[in-house]
Amino acid sequence: MVILISAVSGTGKTLMAQKLLEKYHISFLSVDHLKMGLYRGDKNCGFTPLDGTEVIGDHLWPILKGIIMTNIENEQHIIIEGSYILPHYLKDFDINYSEKIIPVFLGFSTDYIQENFETKIVKYRNAVELRSWPEERTIEELIKEHKIFKTKCLQAGVKYFEIDNDYDKEILNVYNFIEAEKQRIAPL
Repeated sequence: MVILISAVSGTGKTLMAQKLLEKYHISFLSVDHLKMGLYRGDKNCGFTPLDGTEVIGDHLWPILKGIIMTNIENEQHIIIEGSYILPHYLKDFDINYSEKIIPVFLGFSTDYIQENFETKIVKYRNAVELRSWPEERTIEELIKEHKIFKTKCLQAGVKYFEIDNDYDKEILNVYNFIEAEKQRIAPL
């Protein structure tokens, strides 16, 4: 079983991965760590940390795809989270792999961002990982990122969860989905 968690930066992917690790006792991989490891190991890796999500995602996807396939082939469980897991990448898997993947694509509605930008989104962006740089996106930029991401998810036909009002209540739908899929794939 492989749980993939993708969303725009600052949506709660890493916190979700941490909670799933604690619940299921399976490891997780942060795609940000893979990105920085590759870049720090080889500055000529084809991208910089400042490149766009698509550029970085396209460079990292072959590696991530190989990691996912290897975990499935070895019947090992892993959670992989990162904004560089783009929805259209899932079409790369045939049924033997895709049936073992639990994809979670998560976003915020425009209303949620407008109502909670400072009090919840910016305030909790360091819930798991330390980010020493200030939030540089404006509300308008974040809204645009979430709209684009949602459109890409819908175009790719992946399950998309949108937080619209109450994060704590609505995120339970995501955890319930993961639990139901986990029971289908790998009941304990």
